[in-house]
Amino acid sequence: MSQLRTRFAPSPTGYLHIGGLRTALYSYLYAKKMNGKFILRIEDTDQGRYVPGAVEIIYRTLRETGIMYDEGPDVGGDYGPYIQSQRKNEYLKYAKQLVESGHAYYCFCTEERLLSLPDVNGARRYDKHCLHLSKQEVEERLARGDKYVIRQNMPTEGSTTYHDAVYGDITIENSELEDQILIKSDGMPTYNFANVIDDHLMGINCVMRGTEYLSSTPKYNLLYDAFGWERPMYIHMPPIMKDAHNKLSKRNGDASYEDLIKKGFLKDAIINYIALLGWSPKDDSEKMSFEELKSKFDISGINKSPSIFDPQKLAWLNSQYIKEMTPQQFADYAAPWIDDCYLKDFDRALVCKLVQGRVETFAEIPDKLRFLQQFDDFDNALYQNQKQKTDEATAKEILPLVRKAFAEVEKWDNEHLYGALVQLAQQQGVKNGKVLWPARIALTGLAATPGGASEIAELLGRDETLRRLDRSISRL
Repeated sequence: MSQLRTRFAPSPTGYLHIGGLRTALYSYLYAKKMNGKFILRIEDTDQGRYVPGAVEIIYRTLRETGIMYDEGPDVGGDYGPYIQSQRKNEYLKYAKQLVESGHAYYCFCTEERLLSLPDVNGARRYDKHCLHLSKQEVEERLARGDKYVIRQNMPTEGSTTYHDAVYGDITIENSELEDQILIKSDGMPTYNFANVIDDHLMGINCVMRGTEYLSSTPKYNLLYDAFGWERPMYIHMPPIMKDAHNKLSKRNGDASYEDLIKKGFLKDAIINYIALLGWSPKDDSEKMSFEELKSKFDISGINKSPSIFDPQKLAWLNSQYIKEMTPQQFADYAAPWIDDCYLKDFDRALVCKLVQGRVETFAEIPDKLRFLQQFDDFDNALYQNQKQKTDEATAKEILPLVRKAFAEVEKWDNEHLYGALVQLAQQQGVKNGKVLWPARIALTGLAATPGGASEIAELLGRDETLRRLDRSISRL
């Protein structure tokens, strides 16, 4: 094989779905692994489904994620244009070539006739009616401007076999292949036809795509064979499932890259996780940088079985990336979420220190910090903790002592505040938890918080800490 050339050929029909991003990622990684080229092509032949702004989303997502293409609409290349609608005149020429060789034919059937064909399990199969029109009749109908499409003339006997790098040899009976439309009545090519023409003209010799194309690939191969062109290498990837029964789907509104970013996931974590949806490295690594993905990716690691998109696994992976950020990196990235909390009276560095190791996504930050602004009456039953052996009576006894200990702390920081609480526990002859638990509840009114009592007290400051303790004590 000459230099490997892969491509990502999305349709601009909305946001870039996770499955599409994985196709782009694998195609990019394999091209780089093999010292090849990765090409972006926009397949916009279905004008009815075109969504304004979708092309810009594709460009932006690929740039942000580092999946940079060597050739494409906005970077140029030797095989342009890289937008299918700008190549319209190419397709009809090749379709007519197939008509001349008998591998395709003009079809003038009306919508009414097509709807009258037998409905077998919800599908109407075309019956080759127009294949039998004489050449003279075809020419006459074309001359008077009758509406037509061009259909591929599929063989009705035998079978077609091809090899897939993941699934091995795939054989489809030719009798199952319908005479698909190549050129639509508006003169635009169908996806299936333009795909083959463009892949050949752009020198694409490795096609990576989802398993939904396993059964239709023979249609493409028959086109390659009809033109006398070399078939590309095929690598089909397993589907990404929402659960055991449903595929992750753009049509169902499932996650896009930009949705995940808005939900507080980091770019590196998203790409890392998407890489693992259908592939695993030889060393079974889970957390991998983009550079590590480029060095470890190998098509032998692509799985045959479907992968389930697990939000919890993605959140866990994201938390690992968050923990590795420097305090400044975290503060910079977390700024929009912290700003939403209106915490102008609190030390930003302490806020970040409190939550960095305790969130899985940045979107959790407002909820984690809500107690700083909202300190409402809470149920005193929160003082009850079987493990720490505390209850309301314990709190009533301990909290005045906590208040006194805090009031006497000279340096108001976590180290000295924690030391005061531990010293109090020792003086009372009890375990630390019997002091720490009631103190934290009294300061937050919450069973779960992003930090312990002394960390929260440091952030609240002396005056607010003592005010909250006084209020909680008065409620007991």
